[in-house]
Amino acid sequence: MRATLHVIDVISEWTAKIICWFSVALVLVLVYDVLMRYVFGSATVWAYETAVMLGATLYVMGWCFVHRLREHIRVDVFYVHLSPRGRTIIDIIGTLLFLFPLLYVLIDTSVFYMLRAWRIHEKLAETFWYPPAGPFRTIVMVGLILFALEAVAQFIRDVYFLVRNKAYD
Repeated sequence: MRATLHVIDVISEWTAKIICWFSVALVLVLVYDVLMRYVFGSATVWAYETAVMLGATLYVMGWCFVHRLREHIRVDVFYVHLSPRGRTIIDIIGTLLFLFPLLYVLIDTSVFYMLRAWRIHEKLAETFWYPPAGPFRTIVMVGLILFALEAVAQFIRDVYFLVRNKAYD
């Protein structure tokens, strides 16, 4: 089991290392768009949609790493005052009641839209560039699956901590 959790963690870490470079690409696309639009008076058609796809890719592919580090946003009015065991109980309940059902719905929906995009050769119609939707929808689906894997790994660690009262790793 430890090997499986380690593989999931390594995947999350490598995903973060690779995807962080998308932020550089996003900045470059936005700088290019601003320069073309306001300095040269020649707006680009592709920059807006490219920026949206790069930003969304950063978000969806980064969720697994953020969850791995437990850096996600939480309302912690009571949570910070609980013992580590109390926090773990809250994490387990929240994962079972909210995170797993939400991930199921999101993955199911993303798989449907990804398959449909590839099947009908869907184009994104935000601008007149009309890029293909299939690659972007595939990235969303992969990001959600990576997030679900990390959520399962974290859930296993939480259950282990609750039962044994010591960290799994």
